[in-house]
Amino acid sequence: MLLKRFGVSLEENLLKALDNFVKKNQFPNRSQAIRFLIKKNLVEEKWEENEDVAGAIVIVYDHHKREVQNKSTDIQHNYHNIIISVQHVHLDHHNCLESILVKGKAAELKALSEKLISIKGIHHGKLVMTTKD
Repeated sequence: MLLKRFGVSLEENLLKALDNFVKKNQFPNRSQAIRFLIKKNLVEEKWEENEDVAGAIVIVYDHHKREVQNKSTDIQHNYHNIIISVQHVHLDHHNCLESILVKGKAAELKALSEKLISIKGIHHGKLVMTTKD
């Protein structure tokens, strides 16, 4: 990949915020941080444009509440065409974590994640999406 150099002018407070971002996220330099921010913005645009994306839905729940797992499985069956795989991990005696890998239109991934995360008994849930390129 060919790299191109260019100059950027920033107000002092914005430059200070960029430097804080570099330090906080342990980027090796400003260029890497700017590259990250640009790519992040481009990925988010693809989500908004309902492009093909890939991602993971992570949910944490108490496995003693059987209705949670049954509801989750029922919902997942309705989205079988976008689910690549599901991994179930026992965090402790009560809590389980599921990682659901998905690929498809951004709107479908969002709809599935919202349905799963809104199940009564889900302690925490999050969708992470990225572009396929």
